[in-house]
Order: sequence, then C-alpha cells, then structure tokens
Amino acid sequence: MKPATAAKKLGVYLEATPPEFQEGVVSRDELNALQAEPPEWLRELRRTGPHPRPVVAAKLGVSIGGLTRGGITEALTTEQIDAIKTENPDWLVRERATQAEVRKETVRGKEKDR
Repeated sequence: MKPATAAKKLGVYLEATPPEFQEGVVSRDELNALQAEPPEWLRELRRTGPHPRPVVAAKLGVSIGGLTRGGITEALTTEQIDAIKTENPDWLVRERATQAEVRKETVRGKEKDR
C-alpha cells in the first residue's frame, strides 16, 4: 500500500514519518508488524505528534469540520493540543457541544431503528 494509506491506518502524520517510510511501499505484513510491535519512531509520533487532523479532532472531542471552523488546519503536537484544551477557547466549547448533540442524535436514531 502507499505510505499515505499506511500512515492513515497507523494514525500518524505522514510528513513526520522517516524518509524510508514515506518513500517506500508498505505491505500488509509490514503494516501488521508495525501495529503489533511499533518501532521507537512510531511510538514517539503517537505520543508527541505531530498528529494528523483526525487524531487532533478526536483528542479535542470535535469533528474535523469543527477544527476547520476553529481555524485549525495543520497537524498539531500533543503539547499544542494540550495548550488548546487548557485555554478552552469559545470555538472549542461550541464545537464540543455540537459534537455531543450529534452523538445524542445518532444514539436516538439507532434506538428508533430497533
């Protein structure tokens, strides 16, 4: 698979991976090995970032669209994410409330379908 696909499946920001990962092709077996026993570079990326937008959104408890509305368009490090959480700007409060409402509606819809 392409490095971008493998990075997405691993939950890491492709541009922060080692050059040999970015330039190569990752087999299904290699991906499974990376997931089962991540090398130090992968553990470090997962721990400190920079993280891709879907991971940033999940860590902040908002949607990817909510990140965009909040002006976040780039990958962020764990430190930057923690700073945003500490600051708790208005956009984050709004987007978390929106996300909570979406989750409630999803649950209500699933219960209604039963």
